[in-house]
Amino acid sequence: MSKQDTTPLRELKHLSSQRKKRKQRLMEHPPAMSKEQISAPMLMCSELYVAAFEGRTEEITGLLAGTRSSHTTTARNGRRSPAGRANAVHSGHCCTTREVTPERSTLLHIAAGQGHCDLINELCLRDSDLLSSANSSLDTPLHCAARAGHADAAEAVVRLARYGVEEDRLEELVSGRNDTGDTALHVAARHGHGGTVEALMKLAPELAAEVNGAAVSPLYLAVMSGSVSAVGAILGYRDASAAGPMSQNALHAAVLKSSEMVSLLLQWRPSLAADLDSNKSSPLHFASSDGDCSIIEEILNHAPPSTAYLQDNEGLSALHVAAMTGNGAALGLLLRFYPASARIRDNHGRSFLHVAALQGHSSVVSQVKKNRMLENLLNQQDREGNTALHLAVEAGEYGIVSKLLSTRKVQVHIMNNAGHTPADMIEKSAGFYSMVRLVVTLYGYGPQFRPQRQDLVKKWSGQDLVKWRVATSKNLAIVSTLVATVAFSAAFNVPGSYGSDGKANLNRNHMYNAFLVLDTIAVTTAVMATILLVYGRASRSNNSWLGFIISMHFLWLSLLCMMLGFFTAIAATSDRKSTSNALYRVIYVGLYFLIMLLTSLAMPGSLVGVLRLLLGRQHHLKRRIKQQYPFAVVYAFNMLLFIVINNIALASVDITGNLGLAYVH
Repeated sequence: MSKQDTTPLRELKHLSSQRKKRKQRLMEHPPAMSKEQISAPMLMCSELYVAAFEGRTEEITGLLAGTRSSHTTTARNGRRSPAGRANAVHSGHCCTTREVTPERSTLLHIAAGQGHCDLINELCLRDSDLLSSANSSLDTPLHCAARAGHADAAEAVVRLARYGVEEDRLEELVSGRNDTGDTALHVAARHGHGGTVEALMKLAPELAAEVNGAAVSPLYLAVMSGSVSAVGAILGYRDASAAGPMSQNALHAAVLKSSEMVSLLLQWRPSLAADLDSNKSSPLHFASSDGDCSIIEEILNHAPPSTAYLQDNEGLSALHVAAMTGNGAALGLLLRFYPASARIRDNHGRSFLHVAALQGHSSVVSQVKKNRMLENLLNQQDREGNTALHLAVEAGEYGIVSKLLSTRKVQVHIMNNAGHTPADMIEKSAGFYSMVRLVVTLYGYGPQFRPQRQDLVKKWSGQDLVKWRVATSKNLAIVSTLVATVAFSAAFNVPGSYGSDGKANLNRNHMYNAFLVLDTIAVTTAVMATILLVYGRASRSNNSWLGFIISMHFLWLSLLCMMLGFFTAIAATSDRKSTSNALYRVIYVGLYFLIMLLTSLAMPGSLVGVLRLLLGRQHHLKRRIKQQYPFAVVYAFNMLLFIVINNIALASVDITGNLGLAYVH
């Protein structure tokens, strides 16, 4: 604590008497000033501003007394100094305490903002009216001290105001507001200055009950700043306001900040947990969306039981919010405290499982699977008759579909109010891959379509596949042409070069012969792919799809042969076993990870699901799928073929690598 804090009452009275004597002397011998200077504020001279900013009290005293004036200061060369030019506005008169900066800040504003307590005392002795002066933003010196976090300066301003201004002006000064409606406590709390907040709370604790122009309390601002000490200081006042924007309270903000502040607020006023904002969201809604279980548990331990059942404007409970954001741990904690909250439905009649399925959060579905008390939610319908499976299929969340169906308790034949089963919702898929994955996933569990005349079944039209094929064919044709060009040029730039007779030097080398075979295959397949792609773009017949698929396999085979050809060429020209071994491992590992990545990205579900779709005996169901989703079966078959080709390629790399290493050895 500063010395000013422990100044005895008699010293304050002595300062007050000195102030009165000095004011009387100034009134008896006022400095000569023009009428314009009296009526209009004088712009602060540079020397006075710098001295106030750096807290040079003696220099300011001299400038104000006229004993150290720089108004006529000249440089050695006879020219006026910058300070002298800047102070020309004084017209030869002494500096005064009423000079202001362009934003109308006085010397006391500057001193308070920099925390110069000695200068604050001196200025207030000379002119006590400075205490209540306001700049263009309506900030008083107390605001400036609070904004900068100078607790001792704020205390000095308030202490001097108690003995320098009238009683009716003292309250106005302490609780003064700037143009945004902030008091000094608001400003200190906004910037997280805990020490300044503590000092202001000791001097004027009633400020904690005030809100600013945006209806925000100092407590809410202290929470937003993250200052635990500031929050603790304000909570010492029983009637402090916790109001925040949009009808929130400080606890709404604290749950997203720290558990320590949450504990302080709940111990101070437990009823904050039941307050609702403009969206009718409680602090528990906020905590559930964030997923911090320690904060959720703290709220549940202090809040009344009804808090867990509160619903927002959309009818969402805290459990819905946890499910919607996929916070499985938070959801489990809420269910452990209040298992009956699982029966809450939102305005659409949806349970937390519905919203989790719609958002694709599999962890929530896993918890429902493990909890016998929640089994009734698996087939529960919302107001439109949709189960969680309906919504998951409509959203294209095939992972959720698979997890729901794996429980063996989800009924696939339930129709919604529009007469659609979950399988019928596949037609709403907007993406091709999403549609195929859903078909493959559902097929293994015997999906049922709504009864319908077969001649009225329309092919899936969620995506314009013709336009997609045409655009893709153009890009693939460019790639295949480049591959064919590279492979063709490699045949005339063979490894080992040519001899004087025009024949290859490595003509009888086994690896060289393997290179020629692979390069020939690469050229042939790349040319075939280019021809099929060009033909497919020119043709609009149904057979063009078959050509497009075959061209993709040719192109992939060409790329694989180029990679193998690269290794055989290196092996044929290398005489170091370590080099060939390293190259072989790099190519094999790189190709393996590439194939695994492509397979995982393009695979429509599990391999078992693909085999079920291709080899399954549900002829009626497969006929319906082929009629409505013909490309699903074709795609599944090509993925199986892709896996076979890739395994052959990996085996070829392995065999070629071993042969190359054996040959080098």
